[in-house]
Amino acid sequence: MADATLIYNLLKEIFFLIDDGDRHLFSQYNLSVPRFYILWHLGNEPGISSQRLSELMICDKSNITRLSKGLEADGLVVRQPHESDGRALRLYLTEMGEAVREQSLATHLAYNDQRFSDCSVEGQDSLQQQLLCLKDSLLTQLTDFVRAENG
Repeated sequence: MADATLIYNLLKEIFFLIDDGDRHLFSQYNLSVPRFYILWHLGNEPGISSQRLSELMICDKSNITRLSKGLEADGLVVRQPHESDGRALRLYLTEMGEAVREQSLATHLAYNDQRFSDCSVEGQDSLQQQLLCLKDSLLTQLTDFVRAENG
């Protein structure tokens, strides 16, 4: 029988290694990990609201506001008023933001290929299936926990 604590500790250690690698990689582009993911999301959903972005990034809207203001100051993002809700803002990449997103994303994808290159294709497929199963299970448990907590 597998040891749940060992699995948890391995996943946390792997997360820290991946996150630290990402932090070093993105620093080449003057990005933190959260700043990269804001650019990533804005490239996928131009005009996204701060509220939606905070949901996707699982953080407070105030963090998104602070990060997007910094990206705006760096010329990577522009915030525009929502056309029908005067309180809301839509976020868009600037040309420079799109260029930084494309460059950092290409480097990140190549780095991820390198990270997993020591594992066989079959091993990667198996790991992917197990992680998808774990993700679904954790999401269900968290949803149930939050419902019970609010309930």
